[in-house]
Amino acid sequence: MLRLNLKAARARVSARFHGEGSVRAETVLTHCTGVETTLELESEDDPAQLAKLARVAEAGCYVIQSLRHPTEVAYKVSLNGTPLSL
Repeated sequence: MLRLNLKAARARVSARFHGEGSVRAETVLTHCTGVETTLELESEDDPAQLAKLARVAEAGCYVIQSLRHPTEVAYKVSLNGTPLSL
């Protein structure tokens, strides 16, 4: 949409997680301690326009925005087609 000429674009995402507790004791706790996304662009176009592309890509990334803003999560389990009470 921005009509830029990219020779290449690579995205790399790394995440760090922490887990503790016991499965047997039902005290398992896990969480993500951080996520890093790196976008590598190759282009001869105006750096200001490429920065705009990077900002718009970040704003339109469902994963980044879901992590940055509280997101409701539903968790349902069924056993043999019947809801299982947890």
